[in-house]
Amino acid sequence: MIRVLLADDQALVRAGFRSILEGEDGIEVVGEAADGGEATRLARQLRPDVVLMDIRMPGVDGLTATREIAASTDARVIILTTFDLDEYVYGALRAGASGFLVKDSEPAELIHGLRVVARGDALIAPAITRRLIAEFAARATHPDPGPRLSALTEREREVMALVAAGLSNDEIAARLVLSPATAKTHVSRIMTKAQVRDRSQLVILAYESGLTVPGWLAGS
Repeated sequence: MIRVLLADDQALVRAGFRSILEGEDGIEVVGEAADGGEATRLARQLRPDVVLMDIRMPGVDGLTATREIAASTDARVIILTTFDLDEYVYGALRAGASGFLVKDSEPAELIHGLRVVARGDALIAPAITRRLIAEFAARATHPDPGPRLSALTEREREVMALVAAGLSNDEIAARLVLSPATAKTHVSRIMTKAQVRDRSQLVILAYESGLTVPGWLAGS
């Protein structure tokens, strides 16, 4: 059972999400919050698997709440907002969010995203991905590998770059002539060594460290 906490300052929006989610097998809405402070408190109290988090809320905003929830619980956060601006995407992922979807996503996209994030993967709305990568590249004007990448083997650096390029474990396995299980193991070890929660955090680190740049895979 996937336990979900809804955080949005509009009661009608929360009711709509609850209606969609409660009609799905294996999903339970365990609580609702009207602002970021309440979302943080309930996340610590109820221990949901996933928090669906709005960004713009009164008092404590969604980005601050996401940062606090990521630091103090095992819950994963999907940012749900009407604002798909790059600054919000970047800020949300830096804050520890595992996914980002705009509110006009279809119900099926919401359900899929929730299941993807609940099993430990990262999700970014496809329409946002290209702009997001460009944003990473623009911000990484002075890339710094830092100590977290020094522990990676050459193969692990290669795998990390492919993750940053958007490849799945199966696609990485095919490209490097590995078994899917081996590719998955590499990704898990990289996340442990790099001290990141999920693939979205790994993408950020890859671009900010200068390990990869936009478009390198297409030209290889």
